Amino acid sequence: MTYLARGQRWVGRNRRQWGFGLLPGLITLVGYAAAIVALVAGADDAVVWATPFADDWGSPWLGLFRGAMTALFFGGCLLLALISFTAVTLLVGQPFYEALSERVDRAEGGAVPESGLPLWRELWISARESLAVLVRVALWGVLLFALGFVPVIGQTVIPAIGFCVSGFFLAEELTAVALQRRGVPLKERLAMLRSRKLLTLGFGVPLALLFLIPLVAVFVMPGAVAGATLLVRDLTGEQAEQDGERVTEAGSPSESLPAL
Repeated sequence: MTYLARGQRWVGRNRRQWGFGLLPGLITLVGYAAAIVALVAGADDAVVWATPFADDWGSPWLGLFRGAMTALFFGGCLLLALISFTAVTLLVGQPFYEALSERVDRAEGGAVPESGLPLWRELWISARESLAVLVRVALWGVLLFALGFVPVIGQTVIPAIGFCVSGFFLAEELTAVALQRRGVPLKERLAMLRSRKLLTLGFGVPLALLFLIPLVAVFVMPGAVAGATLLVRDLTGEQAEQDGERVTEAGSPSESLPAL
């Protein structure tokens, strides 16, 4: 959570960057709002179409069953929207977030990695890898949806696991901005994040919870990208190397004392 807070402080000190960072989120939010309105309007019809076997059920079982299925369907779509919102916002705001991530690297000192790829190539790679992440999220969503029917754990443990899954993949999408500039492919990124699960979940799960609050994702996104860049510097060991260089430049205690 420290990286999340540090990222928000960074954009707080750079208000202009934060202002530009709101634009991609606002554009994406308008599109998602329209999709959610359409989803609410058509959820009942979708459930009726998907459950023809229940047409002959008597009252109140038909209403209770389809009401529960509608709630689960809507909840699953919201979970998918939560994850995909980050991916779509990052894709829409790719040029800005790349520049923001570079500025964070530059502010921290040391080399500023660059992919060296043209913008269209970066967008293509980002879209392709985001789609691969969404497929993984969808598979997890189906599994958790099925486990949600298990008594007791389906209403306690499974939702907690769901937030952890959401947090992990949110962290992956956000750190991808800095890691793609470093030439790290999706498979290696996932392995890197799995090797530091507590660090990854500590960054991603609070974001997943924050993103449940309407409009919060839009305002938090620029700071989240900045915080993810700082987290990447930890994952790759760059921050430790930079700190070591600073210590070397300052000189060791023995070097700073006069010879006896």
